[in-house]
Amino acid sequence: MAGREPLYAWARPAISCPQDALVCGVHWELVRHGYRCLGTGDQPGPDERKSELLPAGWEANKEVYTLRYKSTDDARELLLKAIMVEDSMILNVMDRGSQKVTDVTLAVADYINSEHLDDFHKVYKNTEDLRTRIASGIIAPLGAPPEKAKKEPESKKDLQQDDDPLRIPPRQPAGPRAPSWPSPVNPFAVGGADLDPLGGRSGGMIVDPLRSGFRQPGIDPSSGIPGRLPPGAVPPGARFDPFSPLGAGRSGPDPDHLPPPGYDDMFM
Repeated sequence: MAGREPLYAWARPAISCPQDALVCGVHWELVRHGYRCLGTGDQPGPDERKSELLPAGWEANKEVYTLRYKSTDDARELLLKAIMVEDSMILNVMDRGSQKVTDVTLAVADYINSEHLDDFHKVYKNTEDLRTRIASGIIAPLGAPPEKAKKEPESKKDLQQDDDPLRIPPRQPAGPRAPSWPSPVNPFAVGGADLDPLGGRSGGMIVDPLRSGFRQPGIDPSSGIPGRLPPGAVPPGARFDPFSPLGAGRSGPDPDHLPPPGYDDMFM
């Protein structure tokens, strides 16, 4: 950057009133925040290019100064209108991309010594306040130039999610795959047939020792049980809840039989 003092020395021949000096100071603050001047007027002219200097004819209208700016990364273009209302200057700035508008009102006498337009070291006053007003009233409301969206890396939490031993695994979504039922030889398979009545599985809600998971080869109640049931009394494949131990070779009590409460109580 050339600096505000060289800028003022370059623009000094065109500065003839206090508002000219204030516009020059405002222009420098925009340059400091990454903007360059394109030219005067609302519409672009031929062969325009970004510059830290003020364009030719910037001071032609002492009532309304119109300047256009563009950020150094070409992300934002601003239209600045400095309008004089009695002894104050209203800075109206529009971002042409987002159509956002902001304005700041400055009392010219608060920042410019009209008696010292020829002396750069005396012409400006309260420069820090002017800098703050421009930053808070124009730069901040219009926001920083937009950046290209960057792909954010996965968070550490996401990366370590599968390594958490306390994490509850997600439920499997419903799909065409049939559920994996336990094997019918598993004594805990009871109830599987009720959950899948058309699947041809065993292990229903009624506990059947012949189908409870304990293998009992050679016993078919549908063929009859001598001394207890005649042949055909039990339909083939029907569930059968026996009323007594079956077969002579069974050892030990039926696995479904449990001792009654207080069975070892001599007074029972």
